[in-house]
Amino acid sequence: MTLKFIRNTALILALVVISVGVGYNYGKKSGFSYSLPSSNIIATQSSNQAAQKGLDFNLFWTVWDKLKENYYDKTKLDAKNMYYGAVSGMVAAIGDPYTVFLTPKQNQDTKEELSGTFDGIGAQLGYKEKKIVVIAPLKDTPAEKAGILAGDWILKIDTKDTSSLTLPEAVSLIRGKKGTKVKLTILHENKDKPEELEIVRDSILVKSVTVEYKNNIAVLKLSQFGDNSTLEWDRAVNEIVAKGSDIKGVVLDLRNNPGGYLTGSVYIASEFLRNGDVVIQEDGNGLKHNYAVNRKGKILDKPLVVIVNKGSASASEIVAGALQDRSRAKLVGEMSFGKGTIQDAQDLDDGAGLHVTVAKWLTPKGKWINGTGLAVDYKVEMDENNQTKDPQLEKAIELLN
Repeated sequence: MTLKFIRNTALILALVVISVGVGYNYGKKSGFSYSLPSSNIIATQSSNQAAQKGLDFNLFWTVWDKLKENYYDKTKLDAKNMYYGAVSGMVAAIGDPYTVFLTPKQNQDTKEELSGTFDGIGAQLGYKEKKIVVIAPLKDTPAEKAGILAGDWILKIDTKDTSSLTLPEAVSLIRGKKGTKVKLTILHENKDKPEELEIVRDSILVKSVTVEYKNNIAVLKLSQFGDNSTLEWDRAVNEIVAKGSDIKGVVLDLRNNPGGYLTGSVYIASEFLRNGDVVIQEDGNGLKHNYAVNRKGKILDKPLVVIVNKGSASASEIVAGALQDRSRAKLVGEMSFGKGTIQDAQDLDDGAGLHVTVAKWLTPKGKWINGTGLAVDYKVEMDENNQTKDPQLEKAIELLN
């Protein structure tokens, strides 16, 4: 497989409740069905491949039949769920939290979430230190109103311990119809005791781009790199451009942005850079592919400051890292999340999906920030005791003025 196969629409997100980390499919569909009545039905192609590797799939069928014959509660023996569970376990055995199998429902949820509208609580989930962690709650969502904070560990979802869950499984459990409830057991950073929060799900509308003005400074807030982000971005930028010389500088606010399409990150960075590399993609063989500025931006000359925090992940880190490396902008805020891998998503039969980590990405200077994040030029923490102030934004505007 070469890097070309990933196409220009691979996604690079942290897996999240609002948008599970995905890519864009390029792979061939599987020829398997989930209907597996007995050991007499053998997937010939797979068994031949397994035999070549010294594996015997008879063990699988032996366990399948013994469960069917001996398990006391026959209502639990759902063939489809067992089959999906087997495939999910195979993928999970790799040990990469971002390489996952998605059931048809999980796969459909992912696509809906990238469109910007879904039912849930509005909390972005990631995986860090082998735990399910909240990247960030979305503004004005049930998660934020309930007190969910960036950096929270989710220990339980209702009565389900999360230590054995994949990210898609956690997402599926937390999501649900508007008006229904979910109980989360969470542990805040720097706290000793967990806390139980009961949250009522609601319809979540995610607008990717907003713009506001602080005197002569335009503040562009980009919340994700989704299906509608480019269109929304262009509208906001055209509005800024129309104000001409009245705008003396721009703040690009990437806080709590979990990422999105790779092409989206290149598109956004190209708004501010004249030429040169935005991101470097490196596959498992060390083969590198450079993604360069691919269009003429409209905000090439105005002073720029970027705000990031621990909720800024993946594609948002690509943009921030490129602007920092290329000396186009200073970073203000806190260390970013630190997700430096790229996932490709493939649609499989029956609507299921497979997300595979296919490469890592590097900043233009060759830095791999996976697990560590981007270091800011000006560290500014938020004041937890005064939610009415935004010292990070204030610092960004101060630098521009």
